[in-house]
Amino acid sequence: MAAPSKPVSSGTRPANSRGKPTLRTIADITGLAVTTVSRALANAPQISIETRNRVRQVALDIGYSPDRAAQRLKTGRTNVIAVLLEPHEEILGYGTSVMAGIAKALQGTPYHLIVMPNFLNAANIDAINYIIRNSMADGLIFSRTEPLDPRVMLLSENGFPFVTHGRTELATPHPFVDYDNFTFAYEATRRLIAKGRRKLALINGPAGYTFAGHIQHGFMTAVREAGCAYEVLSDIDLDSSAGAIRDRIRRRYAEKDPPDGFACGGEVCALATITGMTDCGLTLGLEYDIVAKQTSQLLSAIQPRVDTIYEDLTATGEHMGRILLHRIAGSTDINELQLLLSPALPFETQPVSVAD
Repeated sequence: MAAPSKPVSSGTRPANSRGKPTLRTIADITGLAVTTVSRALANAPQISIETRNRVRQVALDIGYSPDRAAQRLKTGRTNVIAVLLEPHEEILGYGTSVMAGIAKALQGTPYHLIVMPNFLNAANIDAINYIIRNSMADGLIFSRTEPLDPRVMLLSENGFPFVTHGRTELATPHPFVDYDNFTFAYEATRRLIAKGRRKLALINGPAGYTFAGHIQHGFMTAVREAGCAYEVLSDIDLDSSAGAIRDRIRRRYAEKDPPDGFACGGEVCALATITGMTDCGLTLGLEYDIVAKQTSQLLSAIQPRVDTIYEDLTATGEHMGRILLHRIAGSTDINELQLLLSPALPFETQPVSVAD
């Protein structure tokens, strides 16, 4: 049972605690035993919620942070979550949004985030090996999965807790949070057909990533169901620069039988497509249409005529954080460790047909 607390004014700190605050500092302020403070900060269920909240608030007020080296020696844990962050120029605000969601999930826990940037020309299996070998974190989050992702295999073989943003095709299930890109592409394509577009084009993610396969499958399913003419612009993708996409769209319009409907996997891609078509003298909503995935409010604000389907990256980050905490705690319930997020469609889906 916790010792009764002493009445202490808010924000009071003992006179002898001018150095770095310690558990003893919090104990002196709250009137609790040091062991009670330690257990409260560890979120021990034996300590009342009221006491836990009071201890955390005092710790926050005085700027207390645990001695990670001592904790690691004592518990074998780092209290660190590592995020292997790749640059997504196509996805506006990707890092900010995802990190905000993860941070929200970790609120009230002893875990802290470290971000390890990884650039597209680097072999990030090396980054995974480095984290495992040096015990740099208790858990790992990363994105852009491949069907037979070697990172997932390595982490699974080592029993290292992780969650991916994206799925794989591996036989062994693993924790993930993913957006249903098949449904996004399927419904985006159906929307273009319903608007009377006769030939559709897809600008997809880079080949080799699982999400790109899901997008192409959704696109192909819709055009084949409708018997619609189509093409996949395979010489550009979501990692291409805006200028490269714009120039390819201009060249394509100058060629025979250009498309008049575009399914775009991101906002930068859509804006570059609009620029290319505008350079050719075409008007959005009259001579052509676009349906794009949106992860910010920029596209709809600049080009309200573009139909968009939203992906909430902050919610994705929060889900990944919570799932990883479950995995670190020892959960092996796959139903608790996997989540597929469904797109919320801002337009009604209707039966579509293609004129002869």
